[in-house]
Amino acid sequence: FQDSDIAKWLEGAAYSLIWHPDERLERMADEAIEDIVAAQQPDGYLDTYYIINGPERRWTNLMDHHELYCAGHMLEAALAYEQATGKRRLLDAMIKYVDLIDATFGTRPGKKRGYPGHPVLEMALMRLYARTGEPRHLALAKYFVDQRGQTPLYFQEERLREKNPYMWEDSPFGDQYYQAGKPLREQTEAEGHAVRAMYLYCGMTDVARETGDKALVETCRVLWRNVVRRRMYVTGAVGSSAYGESFTFDYDLPNDTAYAETCAAIGLVFWARRMLTLEPRGEYADVMERALYNGVISGMQQDGKRFFYVNPLEVLPEACARDHGRRHVKPERQKWFACACCPPNLIRTLTSLERYVYSADDTAWYVHLYVAGGAAAAFGGVKASLKVETGYPWREEVSIRVKPEAPVRFRLALRMPQWCAQPELRLNGEACPAEHRDGYAYIDREWRPGDTVALRLPMPVRVLRANPRVREDAGRVCVARGPMVYCLEEADNGGDLHLVRLNGNRDFTARFEPDTLGGVVTLASGGIREDPEGWDEGRLYAPCGEPATKPVRLRWIPYYAWANRAVGEMLVWVRA
Repeated sequence: FQDSDIAKWLEGAAYSLIWHPDERLERMADEAIEDIVAAQQPDGYLDTYYIINGPERRWTNLMDHHELYCAGHMLEAALAYEQATGKRRLLDAMIKYVDLIDATFGTRPGKKRGYPGHPVLEMALMRLYARTGEPRHLALAKYFVDQRGQTPLYFQEERLREKNPYMWEDSPFGDQYYQAGKPLREQTEAEGHAVRAMYLYCGMTDVARETGDKALVETCRVLWRNVVRRRMYVTGAVGSSAYGESFTFDYDLPNDTAYAETCAAIGLVFWARRMLTLEPRGEYADVMERALYNGVISGMQQDGKRFFYVNPLEVLPEACARDHGRRHVKPERQKWFACACCPPNLIRTLTSLERYVYSADDTAWYVHLYVAGGAAAAFGGVKASLKVETGYPWREEVSIRVKPEAPVRFRLALRMPQWCAQPELRLNGEACPAEHRDGYAYIDREWRPGDTVALRLPMPVRVLRANPRVREDAGRVCVARGPMVYCLEEADNGGDLHLVRLNGNRDFTARFEPDTLGGVVTLASGGIREDPEGWDEGRLYAPCGEPATKPVRLRWIPYYAWANRAVGEMLVWVRA
């Protein structure tokens, strides 16, 4: 799979060049592209593992060996690099490779009926189709979506034919690990490998949107509801089990053994954005925001030099070191991973952030996320720009200045976050009439230069509880403010965090601390700490009585920022 890492690096470099032109970075990327293109075989094949280790073995282990996965990531890099620089060297090579893939796979006689063991090529092909308009690119993506899981199952035939080992034969999910145990339109629950699931759902959603396939659209909705209402952490992380990096069953969301891979949260962001292209509903942007501000950026250390693969919601460092069942959980970010997918995935996501903030159609301009910056679009041939000024997510105020080149009518659609109970909206200082629908406020008017929308999103501290079916969170609560989930760290609150309870009166104060963790809003609240000092050390168990407690002041930091100071305990869900 390692070709995919340089591909994601190239994609991130491309987006970075759009934001920040850099001759040295562009030269590095050009040199890397020359090395990649030089490896391409005469028929277009381009995967270094098989070029080096046996070209005659290519396409023999689609199930595990990531050929089509690497092709998808390299195609996305090629498209991004052409967008950033106008250079087509890599894109032309990848189109030649796609032609080979198209000639190799399909339902016609002589073709292989295979599909990617690890999805990503599906959404890359849809992105290529958006660039080229070539019907074969759409048809190939649709084939991969439609063929997956069909009987006879291709991976079963491949295992028998090639004598490939099968790791998941005795697992609870079997071929659903690869998202291939059944046809997509028959799937109603998120199963198997979480990143594979998210990437496949992205490609499926793209195909559903472009083809208008109503059954596929409904499958997207059904799987979305299953993920976000029953199998997603409060941080937007998905994939609860280290075994198979997988989904398990409804409401199974353990905190201290959570897998919650950084790439899976990134995949959820990708999917949420695509669901917004199916139908502009605020719930999709709410989940996108939840994952971005919590489960995604938690994967990166603030100096950019260390990364989390796994993002737990509860950590006891001794358990990470000495409990085999929690060996995948790390109490501090790592410099590198044997599977290095997460660091370049974070790079390409953060450098392409504008793709998630705005979208536009012929009549409406959507603001999905509130990020300082700007955007441009055109309506009826009239160009317009938006300038957004805000201290979000720490501050409640958002100012949006609209500047068309000439008066022009369109709908400005502003997401009203589900977490905000009483948003306030004003236009040019006056109360603003708006149509509220599906989580967005639509302001339909003829816009003139200088029009300014002021949005206030009050951010009282919220104490959340989980669905009672989430066993691990029974009797516990977590704390949030705005889109941010908070946690307790040993650095602020001492060890033995399991002995802490949140005060009944919940007297929170919020304070922006510019010199803490890069500048964050911290929270303080009352709490109760059970005192173990009076316990008879000679007894492991004793008759039940009221435990000795003492009041304490608790200090909360945003979850994403944990493990940037000393190694220690961390806790999101606290006893109530």
